[in-house]
Amino acid sequence: MTDTSTLARVRIIAGEKKGHRIAAPKGITTRPTSDFVRETAFNLIGPVDGATVLDLFAGSGALGLEALSRGAERATFVDSNRDACRTINANLDKLQLHATVLCQDALRALSTDRDTYDLVLADPPYDYDAVARLAPHLKRVLAPDGLLVYQSAARDEPRVEGLTVRTSRKYGSARLTLFEP
Repeated sequence: MTDTSTLARVRIIAGEKKGHRIAAPKGITTRPTSDFVRETAFNLIGPVDGATVLDLFAGSGALGLEALSRGAERATFVDSNRDACRTINANLDKLQLHATVLCQDALRALSTDRDTYDLVLADPPYDYDAVARLAPHLKRVLAPDGLLVYQSAARDEPRVEGLTVRTSRKYGSARLTLFEP
């Protein structure tokens, strides 16, 4: 396998794999969630022990890997970029974690997925109109007591019909919005 990634400054913040560095895909199309924003997100999310996780627009897989390190039972990573999928698989191998990686468009993956998830992590490109396109599917795949964590540009205030905003906070150029049924 050719090296399609760089180690950047991405590391697992907590849990069984705390401190391990992970690779992030090269290029400008993927922007790994910073350590600070990931740590803050998981402080807002709370415990994830035994959770089923869906990581959409996964990039390096940092969010889903963090959830697995913190005790999530299983995770599914979705990204349409082949380099990102290779990087996620390499990160899973390095950390000796097991998960499903779907190398396909998030909308396609969601439209065929019949599972529900306790935690859905969505970090689409900031110029992607994900909320409008994905909203009906996000509500359907979210477990009745689940949580959707949606990262957007700080200036955006996403809404998902049928879900309630638990909190929405800005961190530099990013906004984290947590939704619940």
